[in-house]
Amino acid sequence: MIKREVHFTLNGRSVTYEVEPRTTLLRALRHHGVTSVKRGCEEGECGTCTVLLDGVPVKSCTVLALEVEGKSVLTAEGLVGKDGKLHPVQQAFVEEGGIQCGFCTPGMVLTTYALLKKNPNPSEDEIRLALAGNLCRCTGYTGIFRSVKRAAELLKGQA
Repeated sequence: MIKREVHFTLNGRSVTYEVEPRTTLLRALRHHGVTSVKRGCEEGECGTCTVLLDGVPVKSCTVLALEVEGKSVLTAEGLVGKDGKLHPVQQAFVEEGGIQCGFCTPGMVLTTYALLKKNPNPSEDEIRLALAGNLCRCTGYTGIFRSVKRAAELLKGQA
């Protein structure tokens, strides 16, 4: 199969991947060592492969790698500070028990990050709606909802 180059920004750095036209963004990222992007259903249902594409949460299993040409992709690795310090959203998930097995966590964190960028003080209903595309089999969601609220508090403290 013929491969093509795709140029995009990944976590703030310009990258070039060589991919087959049918390669999904999920598979391309995993192939290049981006381990926070998980392979779950590969049908766009579970949200474990969520990334931010130009700031918008998308299921990377439903996006062809070639579609990100010239765009910006943010993964959970991109939220960690240069000093290794967790982003406040990540820290909130640790503090509030929003993490158990961790499989859904990167997608939950990125979706929360995008939500709080758009709406720094979301209601319970707005949180539930934003996270509706991210499934968790371990937490029962209570810790996740607490984590989103805690992240909002932490981010307000940074302003």
